[in-house]
Amino acid sequence: MTEPVNKDEPTGGRRPPEIVVVGSINEDYLLLVDHRPQSGETVVGATLVISGGGKGANQAVAAASYGAATALIARLGDALSRELEVAGVDMRWTKRTEETRSGAAFITITPDGDNQIVVAPGANALLDLHDIAEAADIIAAAQVLLVQLEISVDTASAAVACASASTTVVLNAAPALEVPSATLGRVDVLVVNEHEAATMLGTTGQEASLAAKALRATGPNTVVVTRGGAGATAASNGRVWHQPAPPMDVVDTTGAGDVFVGALAAMLARGTDPPRQPGYTTLHAAMAEAVRAASDSVRRVGARS
Repeated sequence: MTEPVNKDEPTGGRRPPEIVVVGSINEDYLLLVDHRPQSGETVVGATLVISGGGKGANQAVAAASYGAATALIARLGDALSRELEVAGVDMRWTKRTEETRSGAAFITITPDGDNQIVVAPGANALLDLHDIAEAADIIAAAQVLLVQLEISVDTASAAVACASASTTVVLNAAPALEVPSATLGRVDVLVVNEHEAATMLGTTGQEASLAAKALRATGPNTVVVTRGGAGATAASNGRVWHQPAPPMDVVDTTGAGDVFVGALAAMLARGTDPPRQPGYTTLHAAMAEAVRAASDSVRRVGARS
């Protein structure tokens, strides 16, 4: 059985969504450990933190924090949606699937802020083509469509296909999966980290500017490679540039990439350049703010704290 999260909420009084996010909602279980266990080893003394997560939800919250009217198309099970609603995310197109648990992520965090993540998709795996068809009109009307890959590639591709000619399509290919060439060809901004870039290119890793240019040749108008504490590198319209990150005392890097992507989408939605091909000035300013926001986020524990 499925039903909208806000089935009784009147639709009047809300701004039409400027940013539509199609993606995942997870419950994050974070374990702060002195070190990660080796095979057969038991580590005691960990601190457990439970918080909201999921790339779709995290990026929607980040975009909404800039005042952008942001809607989330997603599936959830037993998790509460109140936190997202309080953050200003429009949940009218999110459905609750009562017979399935919400997605969950299990994260170990070491003292240097580094993390390792295992995700159980749960209800996220049930987001399907019917859900996208029901939301096709708001996707087509959006200034920015933001999609990640913690949902099925088919569902993500269907969402991209619904975007109108005036919609800027941002694809965060995380985790890195095989994406149809037709979908990549409609992407305006592809965002990946260095590991995801190497996976998509089938390499063991290469310098960020070369990876960005190589990925741009697969179809997207612009490619942004995020580099953690080193900032981000972009290739777009014949230009390649690097946006450095300010130095920060790192506590937890969980969700920093999602903050980057959500902030980038919000700034692109504000931009004045033709949305299908963000100009250098608009994209450069958007990257600068996205790097700043992501860098600030690593000072706290949790993906949305």
